[in-house]
Amino acid sequence: MNLVLPSDANAPPDSGLLVDALPNPLLVLDDKDRVHLANAAAEDFFQAGKATLLRSHFADLMPLASPALSAIAEARHSGGVVNEYAISAGTPRFGSERNVDLQAALVHEQPRFVIVMLLERSMAHKIDRQLTHRNAARSVSGMAAMLAHEIKNPLAGIRGAAQLIEPTLSGEDRPLARLICEETDRIRDLVDRMEVFSDERPPEREPVNIHAVLERVKTLSLAGMVQPIAIKEEYDPSLPPVMGSRNQLIQVFINLVKNAIEAIEGDGSGGEIHLSTAFRPGVRLSIAASGERVTLPLEVCVRDTGPGVPADIRPHLFDPFISTKPGGRGLGLALVAKIVRDHGGIIECEPHERGTTFRVLLPMMRTTQQNQTQEGKA
Repeated sequence: MNLVLPSDANAPPDSGLLVDALPNPLLVLDDKDRVHLANAAAEDFFQAGKATLLRSHFADLMPLASPALSAIAEARHSGGVVNEYAISAGTPRFGSERNVDLQAALVHEQPRFVIVMLLERSMAHKIDRQLTHRNAARSVSGMAAMLAHEIKNPLAGIRGAAQLIEPTLSGEDRPLARLICEETDRIRDLVDRMEVFSDERPPEREPVNIHAVLERVKTLSLAGMVQPIAIKEEYDPSLPPVMGSRNQLIQVFINLVKNAIEAIEGDGSGGEIHLSTAFRPGVRLSIAASGERVTLPLEVCVRDTGPGVPADIRPHLFDPFISTKPGGRGLGLALVAKIVRDHGGIIECEPHERGTTFRVLLPMMRTTQQNQTQEGKA
């Protein structure tokens, strides 16, 4: 495929140039499942030049008995879009096997051809992580309810007894009674924090401007810094409102920014924090209870240039009592995961060579919700 730049700088780019600009591997197969077109990302993925790919059948690029082959056949038969999540693609000859998501669609204008897109970032893995976060939050909910009932009442009795005996003690023993009171207060505060997880009531929702939330978070964060850290912003001003609780969303992002600040301060080599928003259509999640598929197009990212999260902790980062900080209780990110879940969204952690990005994907307010909100204000 020859890529020719248009002579007129204002003219639309050549279609071949657009295909090669795609970051994900793309193949076009003919009616014999031979590769008719491959973009630059496909060359990189399969570690083969276009000339080699164009002489190959799709089956040559896939492991033996790959479900990708039946996905191509189904796309031809149904005429719709077929997705296969977490399958292997590649062979020892073509780039080695890697885990991908595959999307196949018939070209209706030329039904001989099928477009195949490979996504190295597994959506199935993303959903699995989200389900893990939900299960973690639910396990904490049951634990919190038990702790509140079984611990807070005895604590009150212990503290009351310590207060009663304190006046009768000698001077050198009184600090021990005060120590009992202080420690019971500390345990009570921890249980109070745990009790938040046992609240399964849906948040009271209203249209929330996510940028107003982030501005509030930035103001609070700058005021509480020990040393100055730059907070940079890259916002999409066209983002529609989120249907949710303003206070809870502030709590989510204040926790994420606070973690970023502590990571940078603890590293001691300086750094900065990036807050960004974007509209990312195409991310859909199935709700188990109703089977409804929800679109999560609103992306909010908190990125820092700190030392990053250790690899052994990443799979459990949103579990309770997991912390990378000395003396940390490991409840902050578990609470963040619960609030995001309650808002119908997902959260994930993406490590970088230097730093970490926490990405929150949220549903936007539906048209019916907007109408109901407007009617309620009328």
